[in-house]
Amino acid sequence: MKMILRPIRLRAANAFIELYHRHHKKVVGCNFCLSVVDESGEVLGVAIVGRPVSRVLDTGLIAEVTRLCVKPGTPHACSMLYAAAARACRAVGYERILTYILEEESGASLIASGWSLEMTSPGGSWTTPSRPRDTKTNMQPKKRFGKVL
Repeated sequence: MKMILRPIRLRAANAFIELYHRHHKKVVGCNFCLSVVDESGEVLGVAIVGRPVSRVLDTGLIAEVTRLCVKPGTPHACSMLYAAAARACRAVGYERILTYILEEESGASLIASGWSLEMTSPGGSWTTPSRPRDTKTNMQPKKRFGKVL
């Protein structure tokens, strides 16, 4: 099956996330979105790229793939989206791109796209007694992968 990269609007990417993502919901905003479609134009996967969620990493020169989702049984689509996101970010001047995956995920698509494991987070919530937060994301440990552009 031939896969083609296409831009996609956030609303459509979020609708795809709501249908197919195993553990995340839609995002509020982004810098840009990418999709992989088949010859008929059917969306097989999406990537949403935005600012880093961590304030410490939000330097203006780092981008983060905040969501990536493909239909089950679509080989190589993840690698294609990660590689395309990195190329797009390099083209507009970002110095680095990163993303987080669950600890139990292998990261094979990221490694195939030239990304490297940077760290494993301990997980948990950002809530504190002085600033309680409504945690909406998965709080288990995650692996951070990155790529210097």
